[in-house]
Amino acid sequence: MESNYNLIVTIVNKGWADEIVEASKNAGAEGGTIIYGRGTGIHEQRNFFGIVIEPEKEIVLTVVEKNKSKKVLDSIQTAGKLDQPGTGIAFVLDLQEVAGIVHKSK
Repeated sequence: MESNYNLIVTIVNKGWADEIVEASKNAGAEGGTIIYGRGTGIHEQRNFFGIVIEPEKEIVLTVVEKNKSKKVLDSIQTAGKLDQPGTGIAFVLDLQEVAGIVHKSK
């Protein structure tokens, strides 16, 4: 059975995940899952007295209906200031199959 859902993956600097989830909800998503990681991109490494510091990241996973994906992604981009270098990235993946979304009427 083909899925009617996309996954929006948003990776931002530590402390920004709550703003991303709030923006997602305001645009029609029902919530998100926040997990933690560390960055290794060109803007990520900082030196502190010669010691390389790798900043912590927050990763927000948001499952949304395909017809809401563009609006939610646009809201995430604005809230996370993703048009500025070093702030983060967001992308959309097509979900082939989804289980566990039982609160939605078919």
